[in-house]
Amino acid sequence: MSARVLSVNVGEAKTGVLRSGSTGIDKHPVDSIAVFDPGPKGIGASGVDGDAVVNRKHHGGTFQAVYAVANEELDWWSVDLGRDLRPGAFGENLTTAGFDVDASLIGEQWRIGGSVILTVTAPRVPCATFAAHMAVSGWVKAFAARGRTGAYLAVTQPGTIHPGDEIHVAWRPSHGVTVPEMFRAWMGDRDLARRILEADALNVVDRAALEAKLAKWEHSRSATTS
Repeated sequence: MSARVLSVNVGEAKTGVLRSGSTGIDKHPVDSIAVFDPGPKGIGASGVDGDAVVNRKHHGGTFQAVYAVANEELDWWSVDLGRDLRPGAFGENLTTAGFDVDASLIGEQWRIGGSVILTVTAPRVPCATFAAHMAVSGWVKAFAARGRTGAYLAVTQPGTIHPGDEIHVAWRPSHGVTVPEMFRAWMGDRDLARRILEADALNVVDRAALEAKLAKWEHSRSATTS
């Protein structure tokens, strides 16, 4: 089976998931999506036309323009949770089939269909909104322990994506840093964080954020041992 897009998904801003406010995490399949660079986080929202991003402080923007999850991962969780997880269930814009999203390298480029190019930027870090959407006790801890988060992507070359479009890895960087490794570093693996920073694998925004995290961890350790 060729690597392909199984489903493309968008969500409207809805209330009822969170105690207050709205969220666009509840996404459903559509016939096609147009993808583009939405601009910097805080200003730009989703890189998918018609897809809602309500909290622009923590979501959306150039480096979180599109979110992809492998359908095989949804299948794994369907068995684990004892309930069917349809495409879009994790709030992803792209549900892939025959393609291991979590084997991707940070900075890797995918060519989808005839013209779209997406660049892998970061793992998805589970949050309270995701937990409320899933309505599973201990969801953030369980999702983090699994460590296969799917990937955020930047839109390097805009265009339209349809279900059935083939996915080809157009380019891979030489640093070898995978999406799950980046997630483990983000969650507190200091040695891995240092290696990733030394490899210069990250975009400027995520690099600055990981440097700040590492500095905070080091300061906390120094204060504890002094």
